[in-house]
Amino acid sequence: MNKSELIDAIAVSADISKAAAGRALDGVLDAVKNALKKGEMVTLVGFGSFYVGKRAARAGRNPRTGAEIKIKAANIPKFRSGKGLKDALN
Repeated sequence: MNKSELIDAIAVSADISKAAAGRALDGVLDAVKNALKKGEMVTLVGFGSFYVGKRAARAGRNPRTGAEIKIKAANIPKFRSGKGLKDALN
């Protein structure tokens, strides 16, 4: 499912226009993104939690030349599924 299919599903489920569903989805995604930028966890009960993980700096290799390169530390988004989502799939 891509973004436009998700917007269509939201519009049908909530009985709203596709334009309103698109704005609602964009609002949710922006809110999650902004919370993660602040280092906050976003928890949707029954669905799961979005949080920021830390990846340490490490050494890597350039696959083309074999030269060693330094990969700097980074913050990465992570998702942990909730019990309701797990139960729906099994």
